[in-house]
Amino acid sequence: MLQRLPAPLLRDEPWANGAGTTTVLAIGPDPLAWQWRISIARDDRAAAFSVYPDTLRQLTPLDGRLQLRFSAAHAPATMAIDRLQVVRFDGAAAPRAVLPDGPTRVFNLMTRAGTTATLLARPLVGALLLPDAPRWFVHVFAGNAELRQTGDDRLDLQINDSAWASGACRLSGHGEIVLARFDEISAADPPART
Repeated sequence: MLQRLPAPLLRDEPWANGAGTTTVLAIGPDPLAWQWRISIARDDRAAAFSVYPDTLRQLTPLDGRLQLRFSAAHAPATMAIDRLQVVRFDGAAAPRAVLPDGPTRVFNLMTRAGTTATLLARPLVGALLLPDAPRWFVHVFAGNAELRQTGDDRLDLQINDSAWASGACRLSGHGEIVLARFDEISAADPPART
């Protein structure tokens, strides 16, 4: 099963703490009581993250480096994150983001109990086999790609397009992608974008 989530349907939402905006790509199973949320935040200036208790945050900067500064109770107190490097931390920690290279987009995957997922970010040059998994989320943020399963089931993805896939599939093209592999998801089917 392949399902496209085209870029023209995206819209911005204010951060929970009011310090910026986020483009929500997918959320479920209920947008108001979500168990998983995939988004891209635009970080234009240093600011504190919103607090999300009982939430695992995974993120990667898409345009430039990011530095996260946590309270003294958190170890490590500072995380220096290179472009396309993925980090994970407790959403209750709410670090302050510092932008050593200036503004950057930050891809976020947040999960709560009942959902197990892994975030990956990488260049795409040629073909990549995505092994069998209950659910894959694919986002193309540079270049273009073709997502294909057995037979004629395929999607052409352009810059800022996203898609859901179930099972094993082949991703080919040129550019840069972010993938989220869901091994346990709290909703039977991915919802339409809000």
